[in-house]
Amino acid sequence: MSWIVTTFYKFVPLVDPSRLQIALQAYCMQLDLRGTILLAPEGINATLAGDQHAIDHLLDWLANQPQIGPLTYQSGVAPTAPFGRLKVKVKKEIVTLGKPEINPADQVGIYVEPADWNALISDPEVVVIDTRNAFEVEVGSFKGAINPQTQYFRDFPTYIANHLAPERHSRVAMFCTGGIRCEKATAYLLKQGFRKVYQLRGGILNYLRQIPPSQSLWQGECFVFDQRVSLNHHLAAGSYQLCQACGHPISSTPGDRSPEPGHSGGCPGAPTSDQP
Repeated sequence: MSWIVTTFYKFVPLVDPSRLQIALQAYCMQLDLRGTILLAPEGINATLAGDQHAIDHLLDWLANQPQIGPLTYQSGVAPTAPFGRLKVKVKKEIVTLGKPEINPADQVGIYVEPADWNALISDPEVVVIDTRNAFEVEVGSFKGAINPQTQYFRDFPTYIANHLAPERHSRVAMFCTGGIRCEKATAYLLKQGFRKVYQLRGGILNYLRQIPPSQSLWQGECFVFDQRVSLNHHLAAGSYQLCQACGHPISSTPGDRSPEPGHSGGCPGAPTSDQP
């Protein structure tokens, strides 16, 4: 069977995440879904795999929950199960920036459709920042994008404080895998006084889905947090595998982009992220 891999998130107040956790765990097990769901007082973030029937039933179930409602989601196909089991967790944040005052439900950056993204990031007056962690950026990124060299997303505010200023950088564009990190990153920059902040709607995955390779400014592959490891421009499993020693992505195809720094003289440790 082919597995449908679906990702979704929503910043919405959850009064009792623990109670929702119990109900979601039971229903997803009933549907034989695998993957991870993160719940927090600020919302829900999930990547799940199963058959289309099960995915549809879960999305309908969530849409009928008064505190959640309809969800925007993205789906792909995997030939084998990308997850070994189901995990439903309650955390402080569904993506950890470490800035509890930042609420994407209040304000976020300007959404840019994939069709308009190339023109925006090709403008020399626009600062383009990859909000993902360093090991993800090493697998692939947009041409000309800045790699903040963060180990964790919570390091991102420190990078901004040390390298950007509202009076010098009037236009900033950011992107991430599926969009969720940019919700907080753009909200944070707006709070810091940056005037025009943009984010790629639906993230890298939505861009790869909509933009033909011949017109693409994407270089390399897109790291994903499941057993596929990376996706190529056709959203099929890419050429990377995980190092058994440290859990970081390394290329399994000669001539591909080099593995991230650390594998030449020792492994830096397993990758960590708030992505499900």
